Amino acid sequence: MDIELKQRVLSSIVLFPIVLFLIIKGSYFFSFLLLISLFIALYEWHFLSKNKFYHFFGFIFLFFSFFCMYRIRIDNDNSYDYFIIILLICILTDIGGYIFGKIFKGPKLTSYSPKKTISGLVGSYLLAICLIPFLLYFEVIDQNQIKLIIIFVILISSISQIGDIVISFFKRKSNIKDTGKILPGHGGLLDRIDGMIFAFPFAYLMSLTNLVDKI
Repeated sequence: MDIELKQRVLSSIVLFPIVLFLIIKGSYFFSFLLLISLFIALYEWHFLSKNKFYHFFGFIFLFFSFFCMYRIRIDNDNSYDYFIIILLICILTDIGGYIFGKIFKGPKLTSYSPKKTISGLVGSYLLAICLIPFLLYFEVIDQNQIKLIIIFVILISSISQIGDIVISFFKRKSNIKDTGKILPGHGGLLDRIDGMIFAFPFAYLMSLTNLVDKI
């Protein structure tokens, strides 16, 4: 196991329970988590896009994205289930892409993100879909809507991967590898939540429709 992977695993083991606790507690605990994350993301975006024409638009998008995260957490009868499902899909998408890409390598997915491979794309979907049996087991989702659930997971995973590529594109435009150094093994906060800041707005817009209510 290389040093970067060790750092990534250790930082995830420390941070994930803390983040999960703050999400579940809700109230000002969750608000504190969002505000700190938003300020860090804005700071990293500022240096990533400084002197670029899209600098201001990125700030607007980040505010909108975090607003959607907040609404998802408090709009669903103050339940954290939907929020955590989105979070886990994004995390598993990242892990699946990383593991499968490392093991199987193969053709590159895009020139904007050299580490993204076709095998990683497949791994992202597979691991994200593996979440479904656990959600069914704990009766978090309705087993009678399994087709809709699969479509939902694939959509969220797809948006998360697109977000990852979009941020990679901006990093390439700025000729930098990571958006920061705050998370050992991961880089900056934006490196960690690049897919999430796209997936949550999409998930929020879906929550305004009847599709999510059926799941």
